[in-house]
Amino acid sequence: MKHFASSEAVTASPVRGPQKTQKDDEDVMTEQGFKRFRRRAPADATPSAAAEERPLSAPASSVAAQLPATLPEPWDRIRQVPFDAEADGSRCLPLVSRFRTAPASKSFDLLRTRLLHTLKARGWKRVAVTAPAGGCGTTFSAVNLALSLARVPGSRTVLLDMNFRRPGVAQAMGIPVQAEMNAFLSGAAPMEEHLLRPLPSLAVGLNSAADQNAAEILHSRSCSAALDELMLRSGADTALFDLPPVLEHDDTAAVLPQVDGVLLVSDGTSTTAAQLAACEKVLAGHTQLLGVVLNRARKSDCPLH
Repeated sequence: MKHFASSEAVTASPVRGPQKTQKDDEDVMTEQGFKRFRRRAPADATPSAAAEERPLSAPASSVAAQLPATLPEPWDRIRQVPFDAEADGSRCLPLVSRFRTAPASKSFDLLRTRLLHTLKARGWKRVAVTAPAGGCGTTFSAVNLALSLARVPGSRTVLLDMNFRRPGVAQAMGIPVQAEMNAFLSGAAPMEEHLLRPLPSLAVGLNSAADQNAAEILHSRSCSAALDELMLRSGADTALFDLPPVLEHDDTAAVLPQVDGVLLVSDGTSTTAAQLAACEKVLAGHTQLLGVVLNRARKSDCPLH
């Protein structure tokens, strides 16, 4: 009877559709919650009204303006300085490039071509320019050879004044300088701050003062690291190092492991065969002798051999 009464009570109640259990209510609430969740989606997932009004594709100029600017490569960040290779000025050394038809200018061009052929065949880039003794014309040869190399289209040449005993590249080229080579070789001054570009294809590292600790500087690990970084970041095809005499100091011997070959400058009026032989002994086992430059030749129209 209790069961029948309970059933009658149920049938007597107003009709409100199917009876929902607690589980059904939970299911309904879950669906409603899901709908509410979709209506209040995160701001980053639903575009704002301003974004909806924005055109689908922005102009290329506005997109490019928002991109970060790209820095020029290290070579282009080297500061350019005024330089006139054909002017005399107050230079103490003649630059043969102003006499393109002179025998000396032709000789440097010939030396350049022979040197490039040798370097390219062996995959070399670093060349030391030195002499048996002082006064043979090392700086004169290094500067004029660098200017000749810089005329090769699409090339990059670096000239470093590493003669700490008597630095002279700046004076030879007529370029005012206050930099110290030691700061660059020690890593204190980066390449872009130390080097200068007198020509678009030529960068020079100058030295303003002598330093009697030259051998120690050239022996240091920082020197080796600075030269390696220079070749890597500059993308130079040829690097010339103006070095002090071989037989007067051990500076050149200290840097020999860092170069691929040596150009030996001899003075036709003073250099002896014994001095050249002594230089060959110093170089043996460390690097290659690329050739001998005969400066101040007595009876030859071509002073370079």
